[in-house]
Amino acid sequence: MYNSPMNDQQLENLLLPRFLNYVRYDTQSNSHIAETPSTPGQWELAKVLYKELLDLGIKDVKITGHCYVIARLPPSPGREKEPCIGFLAHLDTAGDVSGKDVKPQLVKNYNGSKIELADGICLDPEKEPDLAAQKGKTIIHSDGTTLLGADNKAGIAEIMAAVEYLVSNPQISHGEIEIIFTPDEETGKGLPEFPMSEIKSAYCYTVDGGAIGEIESECFNAYKAEIEFLGKVIHVGHARGILANATLMASTFAAMLPRSESPEATDGYYGYYCPMEISGNLEKASLEIFLRDFDIHGMERRISALETFAKTTEAQFPGGRVIVKTQVQYYNMKAKIDEKPDVLKRLIQASHNAGIECRLKSVRGGTDGSRLTELGIPTPNIFTGGRNFHSRMEWVSVNEMCAACRVIIGLIRGE
Repeated sequence: MYNSPMNDQQLENLLLPRFLNYVRYDTQSNSHIAETPSTPGQWELAKVLYKELLDLGIKDVKITGHCYVIARLPPSPGREKEPCIGFLAHLDTAGDVSGKDVKPQLVKNYNGSKIELADGICLDPEKEPDLAAQKGKTIIHSDGTTLLGADNKAGIAEIMAAVEYLVSNPQISHGEIEIIFTPDEETGKGLPEFPMSEIKSAYCYTVDGGAIGEIESECFNAYKAEIEFLGKVIHVGHARGILANATLMASTFAAMLPRSESPEATDGYYGYYCPMEISGNLEKASLEIFLRDFDIHGMERRISALETFAKTTEAQFPGGRVIVKTQVQYYNMKAKIDEKPDVLKRLIQASHNAGIECRLKSVRGGTDGSRLTELGIPTPNIFTGGRNFHSRMEWVSVNEMCAACRVIIGLIRGE
């Protein structure tokens, strides 16, 4: 096997310009828009990636009608019969914090002190051991007015850097490689339009995780509940004994959600209820709730609890109605990946060969890999080096980005 003289400086030169460019594209997805992609900025970045792949000399590249970028590197001579391996990252960023006009701050030789951001926000190494560990290294953070976009543009940059490295070193032998960039991952609705008939990967890896060495092969079962509240309206001056206020019904329902089972009160394998959005008036209101649980029986308990809360709310507001609708967003990928353990073994071995001490971690969330695994392509998740995702305090370690890139290249080489 070819022993490449790969080093982090080479990889950093490939990674940094790409990442600093990608984060400037406003690709926030919008859960209120049904189309895929939900926002035009995702098309802009997809076209940039399409052109970059073509400029690297890759001939098999396309963008589908729903903004999926798919590219393939042909296998090296003698490795044509090996199964195709895929790498996947998503184009969009979360809508929780603004992703417009991102101003990435590149800090070389970080001195280990507090970093003051806009609006009184700061990155404090005393509160973040992972940040303290970056002393003397290079990090990138937002200016505090927006998120950074490392979720998932760090993953895109790492995949693209690995691709350029392979193209620049044709002597490195590998099987067929498939590159996939997807829209609308953050809203949980990008995969319904996924072009399964066009995908050749026998197995795949999302590059969408956090700290160095973290490998994720299990995640939440995820449901979304949409609760509709139908009130009974009359002039508020004559409301006694008649009015059923839909807005108050919605807030009463939300207050029944157990605070001990909220995102801010749980970690590890504990699931939660999370009210995401509430709106309404006297006549009609709505409440969107995310339900998360690693165990499907726990999810059934949560759905049953919502039905109980609905009946309790109706009892408190005579004449009002509460309608509960739930839908699956994704399932825990663990069972499917366990059926094909070699996929995870390859990742662990590639990490070990890259000098990285890896550890299995459960995802308190999900990735496109969760859905892809469900569709029959086992897809564990690789770290990217990012932290504090979806927030103005988001930052990424360039050293760890390089490490992720080494793992990707090792998987491709079959180390």
